[in-house]
Amino acid sequence: MDEQEFRRRADEELQQLYRVLGDAGEEHDFEADFNAGALSIQFEEPEGRFVVSPNAPVRQIWVSANVKSYKLDWEDARGEFVLGSTGQSLRQLMGEAIETHLGHPVKL
Repeated sequence: MDEQEFRRRADEELQQLYRVLGDAGEEHDFEADFNAGALSIQFEEPEGRFVVSPNAPVRQIWVSANVKSYKLDWEDARGEFVLGSTGQSLRQLMGEAIETHLGHPVKL
């Protein structure tokens, strides 16, 4: 995949995640912001911040959440970015990370 295709796919995936997080944030009291190609999730209680951003040189989406970092690669067969070690999609990974942070179930 060339850089232009990566950027298109990453932007689409982050836009979709942003929409889902907006709905969940209202219910679970966190705020998502999509600015300059990166997605930020801010929590007040307990305090915290997650960042999801594309890394074009290596064609990955990088996630920083719960003092850990994750690198997701595009998987053609599934048509989405996936965490190789677990097979989780970006949405699944973020749902689990938010649940861990908040300490209760969150549906994305």
